[in-house]
Amino acid sequence: MTSPLTTSSAPPPAVRWTPRLWGTLLVLCAAMFLDALDVSMVGVALPSIGSDLHLSTSSLQWVVSGYILGYGGLLLLGGRTADLLGRRQVFLIALGVFALASLLGGLVDSGPLLIASRFVKGLSAAFTAPAGLSIITTTFAEGPLRNRALSIYTTCAATGFSMGLVLSGLLTEASWRLTMLLPAPIALIALLAGLRLLPRSEREKDHNGYDVPGAVIGTASMLLLVFTVVQAPQAGWASVRTLLSFLAVAALLTVFVLVERRSPGPLIRLGVLRSGHQIRAQLGALAFFGSYVGFQFLTTLYMQSLLGWSALHTALAFLPAGALVAVSSTKVGSIVDRFGTQRLIATGFALMVAGYALFLRVNLDPVYAAVILPSMLLIGAACALVFPSLNIQATNGVEDHEQGMVSGLLNTSVQVGGAIFLAVVTAVVTANAPEHATAQAVLDSYRPGLIVVTGVAVAGLLITLTGLRTRRTSQSVVVARSTTLEAERVTVRD
Repeated sequence: MTSPLTTSSAPPPAVRWTPRLWGTLLVLCAAMFLDALDVSMVGVALPSIGSDLHLSTSSLQWVVSGYILGYGGLLLLGGRTADLLGRRQVFLIALGVFALASLLGGLVDSGPLLIASRFVKGLSAAFTAPAGLSIITTTFAEGPLRNRALSIYTTCAATGFSMGLVLSGLLTEASWRLTMLLPAPIALIALLAGLRLLPRSEREKDHNGYDVPGAVIGTASMLLLVFTVVQAPQAGWASVRTLLSFLAVAALLTVFVLVERRSPGPLIRLGVLRSGHQIRAQLGALAFFGSYVGFQFLTTLYMQSLLGWSALHTALAFLPAGALVAVSSTKVGSIVDRFGTQRLIATGFALMVAGYALFLRVNLDPVYAAVILPSMLLIGAACALVFPSLNIQATNGVEDHEQGMVSGLLNTSVQVGGAIFLAVVTAVVTANAPEHATAQAVLDSYRPGLIVVTGVAVAGLLITLTGLRTRRTSQSVVVARSTTLEAERVTVRD
């Protein structure tokens, strides 16, 4: 595998993106946009959903958790399925299921059916996300072309998330059902366009059979891990149920590793994780999304519950971060070409830490321009640098027939990181909940959660810095070796 810090030579001027290539990228971006849109829209609509369908708070949680369970639990299977059965076929079928599930979610009249539709949507996204990313990495050549494509692709996630917050604030005023129905026509249009534009991909021929045991055990372990983390704050992190669930996850993962090591056609080729830059990409994705989801959760509670802001007002407060990412979409690829992924990820994590730390200064009478806006801009700049760079770093140097596998692994890190650290932040806030719920006491209970969020981002920064140090050490060794060889040549000539 090649180093992600190796800058590829620029393509010749004659290499241009054809309209069909642009169309392909737009179809894939639409799917990524829908994934992010769906996640952000449902959060603001939850109070209206609970009131209309008479759902308790614990049941209402599963409207969100059901999606996460399907998405995070099946990503590994989705990524490998794309490699084995064909990326185009898997992407289009899953996108069609996503459209149908969106339609069902907007028409149901019971909580269990809504939760089931959310699980099916998460399941379908678990196949579209790695298939879409692997189509990009196998369609666009590694280097500047792929970097530009991935920067645009990942920007659509941030844009969808930001627009979802605003749209949900507007649509929920009319009906929460509109927030569920909106993705359906967009997915249908993307599906029809994809049938004409997406390049046909052959199935992997020499795959040494299907790793059925690995698929079953890997999927079961991810489903149980996400389920355990989501339920832990309610059941108790130290409860017998939670501890036994984590023990079962550890046992399943151990069996999974043993199966993958012996399988002739593994679901995950464990050798791919011997690469330092691959491990740093996966851990970076875990810390990046985990810290941001925890921050967004606490910030939303702070703005709506303590400051009394409306859903739309809260969404507009987040908008500068998303807008900054959208504006920078066409520039990130060229910056990666020049400075490499490790430097951009490190810079992004540093900005993220600064943004979270600044937000710790908020109080019950905040000055938006002095604290909240600068925090959002710093975090937006961090997202613009980190997310596309992580995607580029994880997929660079990987053979085409393993792109789906690596894409699934990266998306799994993102989703599992979000689930784990959101649960941890929730548990920390709950543990510090005051007996007398004055506004100041509630705000004080949020601060330990914000400190955890900041600490997770610091961990991501430290992990990234190890990559920079490794690169400098390697360069020093090369220079020293060259100097020694030159000295030997001089000695021989003398």
